[in-house]
Amino acid sequence: MYGQAQPLRVALAQMDPTVGDIDGNSASIREQIARARQSGAHLAVFPELAINGYPPEDLLLKTHFLSAGMQALSEIAADVWDIVVLVGFAEPAEDVYNSLAVLTEGEIRGVYRKMSLPNYGVFDEQRYFQAGGGPAVVRVNGVTVGLSVCEDVWEPGPPASEEALAGAELLVNISASPYHHGKGMERERMLVQRARDYLSYIVYCNVVGGQDELVFDGHSLVVDQDGELVARGAQFEEELIVCDIDPSTVYAARLRDARHRPSVRRRRPEVVMLAELDAVGRAEPLEVGGPRAKPMEPDEEMYAALVLGVRDYVDKNGFDRVLIGLSGGIDSALTALVAVDALGADRVVCAVMPSPYSSEETQKDARRIASNLGVEQFELPLDRPMNAYKRTLAEVFEGTEPGIAEENIQARIRGNLLMALSNKFGWLVLTTGNKSEYSVGYTTLYGDMAGGFAVLKDVFKTWVYRLARYRNERAGGDLLPASVLERAPSAELKQDQRDDDTLPPYDLLDSILEAYVEEDQGREQLVRRGFPERVVEEVIRMVDRAEYKRRQAPPGIRISQRAFGRDRRLPITNRFSG
Repeated sequence: MYGQAQPLRVALAQMDPTVGDIDGNSASIREQIARARQSGAHLAVFPELAINGYPPEDLLLKTHFLSAGMQALSEIAADVWDIVVLVGFAEPAEDVYNSLAVLTEGEIRGVYRKMSLPNYGVFDEQRYFQAGGGPAVVRVNGVTVGLSVCEDVWEPGPPASEEALAGAELLVNISASPYHHGKGMERERMLVQRARDYLSYIVYCNVVGGQDELVFDGHSLVVDQDGELVARGAQFEEELIVCDIDPSTVYAARLRDARHRPSVRRRRPEVVMLAELDAVGRAEPLEVGGPRAKPMEPDEEMYAALVLGVRDYVDKNGFDRVLIGLSGGIDSALTALVAVDALGADRVVCAVMPSPYSSEETQKDARRIASNLGVEQFELPLDRPMNAYKRTLAEVFEGTEPGIAEENIQARIRGNLLMALSNKFGWLVLTTGNKSEYSVGYTTLYGDMAGGFAVLKDVFKTWVYRLARYRNERAGGDLLPASVLERAPSAELKQDQRDDDTLPPYDLLDSILEAYVEEDQGREQLVRRGFPERVVEEVIRMVDRAEYKRRQAPPGIRISQRAFGRDRRLPITNRFSG
């Protein structure tokens, strides 16, 4: 009888799939189903496109990729008994759908197709998928469960609203929601609001892990009809979150709040009931609730995202070790810290490459950082290759004043040496440039930009200092010398060089960049906000002029809502300024 449904045990499998590794993903799904069954769960929930990995991009245009995913889904379904499983997959039909499959009793008992296809920021789903036709529910042990996929719940309204009006006490959303700083709590607030609006439990299961530039933070959730937290998964970690819910409280809340009754009478017949299902689950009485991981503080969260992004990019692409050019500056120091935390010291190699313009203090700091981290280090002095370039170019450069070309030769020699080691030993070069530098073009093509993965590509310089201090303090202040944290930034490509000889102070620069790059504010808006007009003009000029460089940069970890390449895409040939 409606309103008298028994408590339900739900297991949320917050997993780290790899795009295209259908066999590996399927093995992980099977393992988590077994763990969920062992925990006594009635319902096991997996993330969006868990079988195929997210985002598959143009793999979705390959029929054999789609067929392999369907074959894997059928094989998984054949082994599902005594539990109901909800899992995401790419469904080839008359078109391709981003779908949720309902598995139990050895077969696929129903399919829900994602209705809202995001086509903004990092998302490009309308290129690949057809939108589903409407909402759908299943009934598990007498509990009506509404089905949705990721974006379906971000927009208020269908399908979740219709499913709730059709009687769903529990709304399940399977998701692949990429991280940006602050995203987890933003998402949690949205889900709390949806639960209150629809007077329903919400079970939200998210992907965790790194995929190229994207990082997925997990942070899966269960909230009740009052918006109260019932369970919360950890951030940036795989986890099986087992939680007990009591659907009878939803019925009671709806009796007390009669606002939706007219809509219920109209809408209930319009929602498809895919199947009526039974699951064995745990026999003894259940107690409402589950684990509640504590959300991370902002610096801890951002640092954890970088660590996970590096670990998964390196491991999923089959690299054994990474190589970093360690200068003694703050950017390469933070890159080395992240790499060691992601991979372990035995998988990180650092090259110290002093030039005639490198100060003794920075070189001493570079060696000390490498020693503190316990990584292997090489010493590759630049004197001889610099002299060889000077002799080779002497006739062509005759009669000209030394300038930026000579400075960049040093950076390019360093890039060449790092790539030589990479080619010889198969190591992945991690570049050390930050978002402030990439924004204004304070980088050298085929020099400090040479490498396979840009760890700090989406991290402003002021954030670099914050994260380095956070990690150093976490270690008791023993990893980074104080001079690294306090020294004025310098590329050290000429005598007594400082970044602020060329750039505005980073506090000012980053404030302008956040407004111009991330918020798309124009020249007049920036000046009205109180930024110096001359500085605004120069920063805009540098950002616009550097587009061709950014287009050639390696991929890097996205931690903002306007990452270069993924979110912010502008033409190189472009005469609109500001």
